[in-house]
Amino acid sequence: MHIEPGIVHGAKMALAYATAAGGATYAAKMALDTIRESGAASLVARSGLATIGTFVFFELLPHFPVGVSEVHFILGSTLLLMLGAAPAAIGLALGLLIQGMFFAPTDLPMYFVNLTTLLVPLFAISALAKRLIAPGTRYVDLSYVQALKLSTAYQGGVVAWVAFWVFYGQGVGADSMASVLAFGGAYMMVVLIEPLVDLAVLAGAKSLRGLKGSGLINPRVYDAA
Repeated sequence: MHIEPGIVHGAKMALAYATAAGGATYAAKMALDTIRESGAASLVARSGLATIGTFVFFELLPHFPVGVSEVHFILGSTLLLMLGAAPAAIGLALGLLIQGMFFAPTDLPMYFVNLTTLLVPLFAISALAKRLIAPGTRYVDLSYVQALKLSTAYQGGVVAWVAFWVFYGQGVGADSMASVLAFGGAYMMVVLIEPLVDLAVLAGAKSLRGLKGSGLINPRVYDAA
């Protein structure tokens, strides 16, 4: 998910700066909560893992341009479940920045647009998980349906933000509508695959009990809340 340079430009970029700043502020609040719960070392370690994961997802996994953006396996719900909301947010922000600085500098002008598109859906599924997953349920015990709902919500949020930026920056017309529909259709593949990845990663975590209490993963993976 990298919205093409120039889709939003000029004075309209002010909205991207504002939304990204709001997202960063909320992420900072969550980071402080995580430090209180698990300690600063755990936050740093999990954020580092999330950054590496984000870079791998964006740069090494298959990705291809469709319409006004690119289709990526972002795996936002995987990062959320395994590492927690704050580390996932920090990892998405840093991974996206590293990729832009060293591998795709043409994407840097759109950094705040893309950052908003990644973070706001992450915050949304963080809230959704609290309603969808009953207290007392460990993440290693999630069902496919629960993983599918989280993944669908995240990817749907990404597509919705891409559509918003396109219509906001370029107006509503036949060309912009066709590009958004093509992008949204291509993302259906991601929606179908990501829950399987979530469950595969959680199944792997179930067999790696040594990670419990290590500070390297979200405590909720093994411990019921």
